[in-house]
Amino acid sequence: MGTSGRSVSAGRPLRAGRPGRTGGAGRTGGAGRAPSAGRVGRVGGAGRGGGAGNAGRVGRGGRAPRWLLALGLLAGLLQVGPQAQPAAATPPGSHQVIVHLFEWKWADVGRECTTVLGPKGYGGVQVSPPQEHVVLPDRGYPWWQRYQPISYQLVTRSGNRQQFADMVAACHAAGVKVYADAVINHTAGSWPAGTVGSAGSTFSHYNYPGTYQTQDFHHCGRNGNDDIANYGDAFEVQNCELVDLADLATNADYVRGRLAAYLNDLLALGVDGFRVDAAKHMPVADIANIESRLSRSAYVYQEVIFGAGEPIQPNQYEGNGDLLEFRYGTTIGSAFKGGQLASLQSLGSQSGWEPSNKALVFTDNHDTQRSGAGNILTYKDGQTYTLANVFELAWPYGTPVIMSSFSFSNNDAGPPSNGGGTTADVSCGNGWVCEHRQRPIQNMVGFRNAVGSAAMGNWWTNGNNQVAFSRGSAGFVAINREGGSLNRTFSTGLAAGTYCDVIHGDVSGNTCTGPTVVVNSAGQATITVNAMDAVAIHAGSLVSGGGGPSQVQVTFHENATTFFGQNVFLVGSIPALGNWDPNAAIPLSAATYPIWAATATLPGSTSFQYKYIKKNPDGAVIWESDPNRSFTTPASGAVTLNDTWR
Repeated sequence: MGTSGRSVSAGRPLRAGRPGRTGGAGRTGGAGRAPSAGRVGRVGGAGRGGGAGNAGRVGRGGRAPRWLLALGLLAGLLQVGPQAQPAAATPPGSHQVIVHLFEWKWADVGRECTTVLGPKGYGGVQVSPPQEHVVLPDRGYPWWQRYQPISYQLVTRSGNRQQFADMVAACHAAGVKVYADAVINHTAGSWPAGTVGSAGSTFSHYNYPGTYQTQDFHHCGRNGNDDIANYGDAFEVQNCELVDLADLATNADYVRGRLAAYLNDLLALGVDGFRVDAAKHMPVADIANIESRLSRSAYVYQEVIFGAGEPIQPNQYEGNGDLLEFRYGTTIGSAFKGGQLASLQSLGSQSGWEPSNKALVFTDNHDTQRSGAGNILTYKDGQTYTLANVFELAWPYGTPVIMSSFSFSNNDAGPPSNGGGTTADVSCGNGWVCEHRQRPIQNMVGFRNAVGSAAMGNWWTNGNNQVAFSRGSAGFVAINREGGSLNRTFSTGLAAGTYCDVIHGDVSGNTCTGPTVVVNSAGQATITVNAMDAVAIHAGSLVSGGGGPSQVQVTFHENATTFFGQNVFLVGSIPALGNWDPNAAIPLSAATYPIWAATATLPGSTSFQYKYIKKNPDGAVIWESDPNRSFTTPASGAVTLNDTWR
């Protein structure tokens, strides 16, 4: 801690948000470009979204909890069908799916990365806020105490600093990136004297010794209690308090520096990015300034809930990173809970939504599953929820975020506990739901990795609740949310061969532990889909026939220096490397900067050419100089290529 009433240790977490991406843009022709004539021009890609929404937090000490009011507001919203350079690179390379291990202990997260997430192809894990938080035994140690920071010491109910560092190292060793939920808009609410933090720190509402004092907070002087009442007033939304949570003056240089110090501490421990909690309640310029102080690039995604007609809208934050697209969950929930799956054919193209390369999509998250909204699916919806996640992972829009919950009947309830507010070890089925381990969900992560950015094709529907579609020539899925079975011959887009149905089986060598699907030379397959079930196959689930090459894991290491907000990508002459299209290039991770890295699944015994490119925050693309690099993959196994920018 600092010696002059200020702390110089790490700052605190933001609430939900994931890493922002840079725009994907290619330029044409010229030296230092890829050989194919005429590259793809700059991508426009501006989807528009809305702004408001306040996910529930807790109330004031000595009064009835007011977080329910905020969740009620969220439920209502869910019923509705010069900036600094962006901090973010891109989501996790060719493995894009993120899982939110809500309230898991750090040691359990590390083990899960090693035993499940890495092997199943998850690209990233979102973890709960790692900063010291208020401890509320009189409230039963609720989950939301994690979102009330007390200091930026890394001591929480999930573990201590060393355990956090060990978790990050374990996840990285398994090829999984770590995104911390960063709560930087506010500190705690007002609680009775004697209330302490998870590291033992004492505090009062506007006095956090060694960290913040009264002058470091907004005091808007409205509504008799400084709380937000009118979401149609931008000043009030960003300068008053979110249900009594002390609102940090993020316009002040000291506060900005303090928050950046906290985030930089997490980056020093290896964190790959942040979900920015309550981003809507901070001006865009404030977040941009904090990002400009980060020690290295980080993937940032922000919580800005759309509110029709409100002055604060998600698209205003696109320059700072990616956005959680809350409208996705309500739309997919409405279709699966009582609407028609046939209505999802254009999902993601709705006017005002975030563009696909800026959107993080989810069926539910820790806030919406407690909102009470009738169009939100949760684990309590059983097979319907599973099928919605299958659709999410198969559909070519946004970066999927899979929720992994603990079971609850009381919206306040904290995670499974050993007593005294200590979190129990994760044991799936014993209070921990572990949706991400369901075979259909975890195997569809592999589907998502296999199909990459391939376009949707071969759309079929019965006009009601049976749908099917392919993803280029790499994957096919059929979903039946009706009471009777579906049997027909589909055009799958896949090469001839026998494929493992990954909804019901796992690929083991050249065999499948479940049923298989035979695709003929015309790319057709006759498939039976049982009631309330699905079938999915992809290029990586080929178990016999087809004559296609084996697959090889190729890791690319590029030694390249960049400026803040600039990122490195890989592009090449084969479909798996984008066919020289910069917009389909594979993003490299800067976790070991200046070595940028990514692992791609490529066909075995295949010759190809490739180059690295740099993308600037404004979308400009810089190609490395000629000649093109060349490589031929081995017949099987894995290989690493070590290159230096030229």
